[in-house]
Amino acid sequence: MTATADAEAAANELTPLADYLGSVLRRLRALPPLDLDLTQAHGNVLAEDVVAPHAFPAFDQAAVDGYAARWEDISGGGRGPSYVPAPSGMPGGRTIRLNVVGDLGAASWRPVRLTPGSCFSVAAGAPLPVAADVVVPVEWTDQGMAAVEIFRTPKRGYGVRRAGEELPAGTLLARAGTYVSPALVAVFAATGIGHVVVRPSPRVVIVATGDELVDVGRGSQPGQVVDANSHALTAAAAEVGALAYRVGICDDDPEGLRGLLEDQTLRADLIITTGGTGTGPGDMVRRILSRREGSRAGPVTFTDVALYPGTALGFGTVGAEEVPVVCLPGDPGAALIGFEVLARPAIQLLAGAEPVFRPSVRAHLLETVSSPAGLREFRPAHVAERRGGGYTVQPLSGGPFTLSGLAEANGLLVLGERVTTAAAGSTVDVLLMDRRR
Repeated sequence: MTATADAEAAANELTPLADYLGSVLRRLRALPPLDLDLTQAHGNVLAEDVVAPHAFPAFDQAAVDGYAARWEDISGGGRGPSYVPAPSGMPGGRTIRLNVVGDLGAASWRPVRLTPGSCFSVAAGAPLPVAADVVVPVEWTDQGMAAVEIFRTPKRGYGVRRAGEELPAGTLLARAGTYVSPALVAVFAATGIGHVVVRPSPRVVIVATGDELVDVGRGSQPGQVVDANSHALTAAAAEVGALAYRVGICDDDPEGLRGLLEDQTLRADLIITTGGTGTGPGDMVRRILSRREGSRAGPVTFTDVALYPGTALGFGTVGAEEVPVVCLPGDPGAALIGFEVLARPAIQLLAGAEPVFRPSVRAHLLETVSSPAGLREFRPAHVAERRGGGYTVQPLSGGPFTLSGLAEANGLLVLGERVTTAAAGSTVDVLLMDRRR
């Protein structure tokens, strides 16, 4: 049997990634909803539809600074205004003069009414006088105080915002599953909403395992590896909206690991471990968490998935509360890819967010690449939009294991299990990462 045939036979024994993800995500449920004050709701996902209890605007108001008037008075159809010659350089042969009978600001509350030939000086946001149907901008007048001369006539309704014009009472403002953005907070507040029911941000605890690990602030030496994973995964969990807690390094001590995970279940909705998922002599996480007790299987199942990089992934629950746990490989590149394909969707699902996966596009491949047979590869890449429409994708050097490539990537090139070579010019799938450059 050839080396290629051996590789294909081994790959056939792996669980397809889509099947594995489906089996994991079906076991998760969104967190119970909470009623939160509006100021605390930003960043969460709505657990139920939100309907406007009050209209916005709540009353007829001025949209600009100027003079609230009756349009028939300034259009020449009324009996009250007087006409004077237009100033030099102004359009038209005459201007309209109205008496200014008062000033209205945003805090004004007493109802007032216009009479023919009169107007009110108004600030943007001020309630409109009864019978006013136009606001003449300040710059279209001589800005008079007792009387004002109007040089240009706006259309009827200009500068006016009617009650409920934007959002009538009873309007569906947002559906369940909607992310609460700053602008949505403003909409809720403007329509009189002070509390909303949301899914809470998942509390995610990250634990790095391995006797070889040392904390940051020093360089790696033989027998020592700087713990990059727990820092990177904590940042990744926070980026997706979780409340992320980095526990730090746990040695390969069975009792210590069990005790640490048991303690963390008190403050976690999800636990992520990194390292020890393989079958080697030092892979304690897999040996401890998958151990059978009597006739019962261990709480975590480890599966060899058709994924490159990092085939070995674990999922299950720990503790009396049965807190979900995701076990990722120890290699930093494999850990970050594992987070993208497994942990990130799990966090999104717990948060009630939709969709749980990153958006993807079809892109024109700029360089020929090869991929392992039988594995679904996620490779760091740079995605760009073409002028004529569509996308191009450039694989970054070093392949999926390089941290520098992941740091520069704004997308992940996805090569399916049956793809061993993707030629330049072919069309491929690309996951879009958050673009910050």
